Amino acid sequence: MTVIKPLLIAMSLVSVGAWANPAPVTEIGRSSRPASSATSPAAGSMEQRLAALERVVEARAEGQVRMQQQLQILLDEVSELRGVTETHSYQLDEIVQRQRDIYQEIERRVSAVQGAGQSANTTAAPTPVTNSPAVMVSGNISETDAYDKAVNMVLKDRRYDAAIPEFESFLRTYPNSVYAPNAHYWLGQLLFNNSELARAKTQFERVVNNFADSNKVADSLLKLGQIAERENDKATALTHYQKLTSAHGSSTAARLAKERLEALK
Repeated sequence: MTVIKPLLIAMSLVSVGAWANPAPVTEIGRSSRPASSATSPAAGSMEQRLAALERVVEARAEGQVRMQQQLQILLDEVSELRGVTETHSYQLDEIVQRQRDIYQEIERRVSAVQGAGQSANTTAAPTPVTNSPAVMVSGNISETDAYDKAVNMVLKDRRYDAAIPEFESFLRTYPNSVYAPNAHYWLGQLLFNNSELARAKTQFERVVNNFADSNKVADSLLKLGQIAERENDKATALTHYQKLTSAHGSSTAARLAKERLEALK
């Protein structure tokens, strides 16, 4: 009896512990993983594809933006080069005209010296007739000296700004001088170089309108066309260039005008 009693007590304690902590029960056919894990491979694959497509679209969009930026840069550079080319063309035209003016002025002075020598020597043989254009020389020494002074400021001293009032003074003093068309042209050229287009235009127009027989008419028409171009007046520029090529087709100015006509078409 003494042995059986402790055994019964122990068995009762085990039974109570079993009821207090029941063993876990696993349902048949139910997976221990979450339900969403069964579809995760397909869902993950779709998300990866969408992400890859987004990356491709973003890369293409960035590439197009870069291409547009590069294209705009190239267009800006072409526009800048075109402007530089036109500027150089204007400068070259001015250099050619200035050289032509210098040659004509030298011819005038040489002719004046030759004429003075021939009038002093009454026994000299007559000068043969040539095809070169006649050079007008004034018999007024003061008039000639005043004109030469203004011209020398340009050709010798290169005092371009000081030459402007000198030519203006000459034209006020000798408005009907044989040098008047040349003086108007020189004054217009100096003002043109200073970008005083309105004042330069006035001088060139006076040559064209008041001295139709002057050899400066062609050069003045060319300058009027260039001024119109700088003022973005294409129609007026074409008018001056066409008038120049039709009335003075054999002149150097007409050749330059033809080039401008082709450029403006």
